[in-house]
Amino acid sequence: MNRSGKNRGIAIAAVAVAAVTLSACSSGQSGSAGGADSGPVTITYGMWDQDQKPTMEKIIAAFEDKHPDVTVEIQVTPYKEYFTKLQTSVSGGSAPDVFWMNGPNFQLYASNDVIAPLDDAGIDTSDYPQGLVDLYTYDGKLFGAPKDFDTIGLWYNKELFDAAGVDYPQAGWTWDDLKETAAKLTDPAKGQFGIASTQYGQENYYNSIAQAGGEVINAEGTETGYDTPEALAGIELWTDLIEAGSSPTAQQMTDTAPEDMFVSGKVAMFQNGSWAAHIYAENADIAEKVDVAPLAAGPAGNQSVIHGLANVANAKSAHLDVAKEFAAFASGEEAADIMASAGTVIPAFDGKQQAWVDALPQYDLQVYIDALETAVPYPVSQNTSAWTSIESEILSQIWAGAVSPEAGLKDLAEKMQAALDAEQE
Repeated sequence: MNRSGKNRGIAIAAVAVAAVTLSACSSGQSGSAGGADSGPVTITYGMWDQDQKPTMEKIIAAFEDKHPDVTVEIQVTPYKEYFTKLQTSVSGGSAPDVFWMNGPNFQLYASNDVIAPLDDAGIDTSDYPQGLVDLYTYDGKLFGAPKDFDTIGLWYNKELFDAAGVDYPQAGWTWDDLKETAAKLTDPAKGQFGIASTQYGQENYYNSIAQAGGEVINAEGTETGYDTPEALAGIELWTDLIEAGSSPTAQQMTDTAPEDMFVSGKVAMFQNGSWAAHIYAENADIAEKVDVAPLAAGPAGNQSVIHGLANVANAKSAHLDVAKEFAAFASGEEAADIMASAGTVIPAFDGKQQAWVDALPQYDLQVYIDALETAVPYPVSQNTSAWTSIESEILSQIWAGAVSPEAGLKDLAEKMQAALDAEQE
């Protein structure tokens, strides 16, 4: 999931009443359920990343060349407001014909018939990573055309490593290597830390829990994994680094964004998604100082979380056939070529990832592609936000040292399971 979409654990708009709202409006909107459109047609396309707008405009131009009677109008809404605005527009019958969707929100929209199945849109699911196909499949039907994906890597400041005479991170690194290196790169006199132990799920603890052999939630989205020794180990990797002084404290990372610390040279290592590559490449202050390496391996390996966006079609679109066709095209091979050459995101379409790697040859971006081999899916359920709000609150207490990881995770597991049980009622 990329963030701006630059995901900070994907904070979702409050949806305590979203299921009711979406369900109520999904059957009440008017509009054609399909059928061939004749004459000029205009459809709208909702997205949240301003950085990707030029790329999407090129994709739209390619689609319009093939469909001269169709005009696609982009609607960009900043991520912080995106899902709140989307919920409102769905309720009012004015949602975009095609729009971006992420994993945590997907099942809520699919289960309430807000988005349309795409099984008849000519999409070959074998062209996409299976994890993304599974993520956007509900009740046996594909509702999202995978657009792009992101995995996680370990970015590091070569200048700080060189100054300390420390070897760069490399494949085969372990948690112990990470801790030892972070300690060597920590210099209190300079206000410099070895790593940022952020309370970010996708970038940090979702990965380390998997690397310890655990899971945040089971594959069915019905049972928490936070009540296991593996989850505890995955969380303690980060809290131990804070306690050791190798990472800024939770309060310091609240006062100053940890990524800003990395960019300014106050943090030597920072785990981040593939979306960060083009951002760092365009930052003259650090473009030539940084590179990326695979994640360090825990007891069960160096698994990375995989997430990605999908293009979905509004089930109540007045031009549903066109909407489905554009959703499929915007995630297809030609669109993937355009996305790859831009270097902003990794195309989900199989065989197009190398072009993304080649777009920024100064970095070892193959790391992100290789991560697919052992990637684990982003944890979701039917109403993900019902438990991620609990997760954020309790983990904040753990990160701040107000409660121990053991006590905090016990509390988190109990409350998260109650929320998951409520989804099944």
